[in-house]
Amino acid sequence: MSDGILVLCEHDGGVFKKTAHELLGKATELSAAVGGPVIALVIGHDGGAELGGYGAQKVLTVSGEAFSTTNTGPRARAIRAAIERVRPGVLLAAAGPQTREALPRVAAAMGLGMATEVTDLRADGGQVVGRRPVYSGKALADVRISSATAIFTVRPNSFPVTDGGSDSAAVEALSVALTDGDLAAKVVSVEAAQSTVVDLTEADRIVSGGRSVKSKDGFDNLIRPLAASIGATPGASRAAVDAGYTTHSTQVGQTGKVVNPSLYIACGISGAIQHLAGMRTSRVIVAINTDPEAPIFQHATYGIVGDMFEVGPKLAAAFEKALS
Repeated sequence: MSDGILVLCEHDGGVFKKTAHELLGKATELSAAVGGPVIALVIGHDGGAELGGYGAQKVLTVSGEAFSTTNTGPRARAIRAAIERVRPGVLLAAAGPQTREALPRVAAAMGLGMATEVTDLRADGGQVVGRRPVYSGKALADVRISSATAIFTVRPNSFPVTDGGSDSAAVEALSVALTDGDLAAKVVSVEAAQSTVVDLTEADRIVSGGRSVKSKDGFDNLIRPLAASIGATPGASRAAVDAGYTTHSTQVGQTGKVVNPSLYIACGISGAIQHLAGMRTSRVIVAINTDPEAPIFQHATYGIVGDMFEVGPKLAAAFEKALS
């Protein structure tokens, strides 16, 4: 019988990401309604006792050279082994590049149902129900999964993080036997991005610029300082990226990154559906545009009709004064 909730906890060199704390907190809330323990799964690291402070009752670890990189085969095999060991009713993981590769393999191999990119989870009749955007965010669908283990990937920033307590969870090593197929592809090196800001997909605040920033200098002198004034991550529309004003790593939208911040400031972005698909679930959207008929205003929480080159520096100065 399937029971409890297994949470795949992402980390960077042993430092757990915010998503791990988010999901453990939500799992603890859900477990009160659906029953069973909350168990954390940590791959590529042999620690995690501190996750007890966020709700984990036990931590399963899978470590070793094969699991210390982003190799998909070993990662998928480790997740399968954890599911077979725990038999959870639900598996929660953060939506991201690694889970997009590994979890569909797990679901297909084990015959499990899977819902991706959910932004909310609730308990209903003893079952966990996920809510996810569909049709480029134009509608929301509630997803119920009938398989023994229901797999949900959750967009970062979907749930609040409660302060970690001092509780420690028991840590148990899980032995995983790999096959030749698991090792067929291998990551030989990882080049870390040289950035001091939070990655777009995990950022709580984002300031994005569109084609009307006019140049790379315009992007660097307007968008980056405004973002820095509130500790935000710079983003961009596809038009700005295609024009060479910034790199593809900053692109938000259907062909870029899907983000879910608490605050999204759109500067000179018209609001094409391709861009909205990547950010319309943001909690607060602030739009700055000279065109009062720009589609972005239909989705904005607050709108400013004006020249972003005049409004942006004033906002940055006001933010810096308020936060100093």
